[in-house]
Amino acid sequence: MASIRVDSAAVEWSPGRRFFGKHAIHDGSELVQVKVLSDRRGEGGGIAMLMKFMPPPGKVIKIIAVARSDEHAFTLTGERSTKAGQPLNAPVDYVLNTQGQPHSAFIASELTAFVFYSGEPDDVTAMEVVDVEARA
Repeated sequence: MASIRVDSAAVEWSPGRRFFGKHAIHDGSELVQVKVLSDRRGEGGGIAMLMKFMPPPGKVIKIIAVARSDEHAFTLTGERSTKAGQPLNAPVDYVLNTQGQPHSAFIASELTAFVFYSGEPDDVTAMEVVDVEARA
């Protein structure tokens, strides 16, 4: 098979509803946009994409999912947060969620990540926009 080469800047962002369902819209605004860079699931491979998360001001996007295949996520810009909207105590820019692993993410500011699934993308069981929790 030939190499796949993509100019990611030339690929249009598309609504994240395809992967995150109807909850990827909040008050009429898209919370997630994606750029599919390659999709070889039809040949038994995986899917690679860029994902951009855009929480409303003063809000946190809360995602709960189960990995349907190994998920490699590398943060390119921004950072994950706590449910209080604060940056994580230990910065993390790479996460591997192995197949079958339940996991969650809290995103309080714009974040762009490169995500590769070795097969099917996550089963997103819940996605909601919540107020930033007051700190104790």
